[in-house]
Amino acid sequence: MAIDINARASLTAVDTVFKNTGVRGNFLPQRIAVIGQGNDAEVYSTDKKLIESAFEVGQLYGFGSPLHLVVDKLLPANGDGVGSIPITVYPLPNEITGIAAQGSITPSGAVSEESIYRIFINNIPSKEFVILPGDAIADIIDKMVIALNSIIEMPVIGTDNTSDLGVTAKWKGESGNDLYIEVEGPTNGLTFVIVQPTGGAVNPEITIATNQFGNVWETLILNCLNKTDLVALNAYKSFGEGRWQSTVRKPFVAFCGDTNETVSAATTIPDARKDDRINSQLVSPAGKDLPFLVAARQLARIVVVAENNPPKGYNGQIADTLTPPGDSYHWDWDQRDEALKKGSSTSTVENGEVVCGDIATFYHPDGQPIPAYRYVVNIVKLQNIIYNMDLIFESAEWRDVPLVDDDEPTINPEAKTPAIAKAEVAQLLDFLASWAVITNSKDAKKKTVVTINDQNPDRIDIVITVELSGNTRIKAATLYFGYFVGNGRQQ
Repeated sequence: MAIDINARASLTAVDTVFKNTGVRGNFLPQRIAVIGQGNDAEVYSTDKKLIESAFEVGQLYGFGSPLHLVVDKLLPANGDGVGSIPITVYPLPNEITGIAAQGSITPSGAVSEESIYRIFINNIPSKEFVILPGDAIADIIDKMVIALNSIIEMPVIGTDNTSDLGVTAKWKGESGNDLYIEVEGPTNGLTFVIVQPTGGAVNPEITIATNQFGNVWETLILNCLNKTDLVALNAYKSFGEGRWQSTVRKPFVAFCGDTNETVSAATTIPDARKDDRINSQLVSPAGKDLPFLVAARQLARIVVVAENNPPKGYNGQIADTLTPPGDSYHWDWDQRDEALKKGSSTSTVENGEVVCGDIATFYHPDGQPIPAYRYVVNIVKLQNIIYNMDLIFESAEWRDVPLVDDDEPTINPEAKTPAIAKAEVAQLLDFLASWAVITNSKDAKKKTVVTINDQNPDRIDIVITVELSGNTRIKAATLYFGYFVGNGRQQ
């Protein structure tokens, strides 16, 4: 225990107190915020909730809803997800005036022999159903309804419309227009006319979610709405810029998904948002998975790297469970380079799996050959620097303690000076450099300036200049070769 300064009786006392004399610093704990809708058939609270499983989300917000499907990609049943990284669901309501996307499947003809079929909705398979010779159209539709509605994670509801199978999204809004129907099975005299879902309208506003963030640092956000919802993108950008402010210091990146086949189609929106360092799209060109699931599975890989090794990039992370398109749809290097320069992330297909490429925000202002906030990994590096600055200067030992000049002698053990602050910063810079978050730490320490403000004796001004580490995105080697022609000597 500490001995009071006014004590007078003889005593020898030794307090044992841990003091970290090594490199100071910690990694920022990553958190995922999922902002999306539940099943329109469910009644649910829009209060944010820390969740532990996809099944829990299905029970609360409806199976087959965007929230349920996304969390299933982040926390799959096999455990190959984000592990213990916290996931907070911020439920959006289904707007009263909203409309759910609708499509249909119309069978015609008759099979010549017993045949097995299956319906796929964005690569999510229904149960198999068997059609027999002599089955009437009404019988076929009955079997299709059962096969479709038997899968709880199916994002649609099948209804018997007598002459066709109606297919309706389980939620209202524009993102339902990204649903895609396929029927797999032999022809054998039977055909299916498919009308892809359309008509989804009126997305909810995201402010009901962002208003609940408070002082929690949600580092990476999954935006379950469609990328074409510019109102939502603008809302994320406005809110996100506020999180960069010096008095808040909790910046994030918000991810949406994109499955456009061509670079021009995929980059139309990002290319028009050159100063947007908040939003990012994760892509699977010509993929048939729902766009928000493309984003979810890639984010499941990104966040684990950001948690365990913040300065490492995400190129090469395998987004398994996504179904890649055929080889003819892959973006080649020139196309990926073009997409990146227009504000899009990229992906490749390797060994039949979708693989993360360059993960970037929309940020690419004209005149900046190396945009400051292009790469998400660099934002994660900055998050960690900010977090560690807070660990130092928001700690109890810096809260309202006496502040004196470096040349002023003091016996007050709690008093602080600019030199002490500079030493704390130097330790932090050593930590960041040791983990390759920054480089050239010696120069950074030389450039650190700490002074007591000349207008306010209660203010200490700290100026730190760091150089972020790079990442091995391009490996450029030159191979020289020649031919051996002998040395001309005779034996």
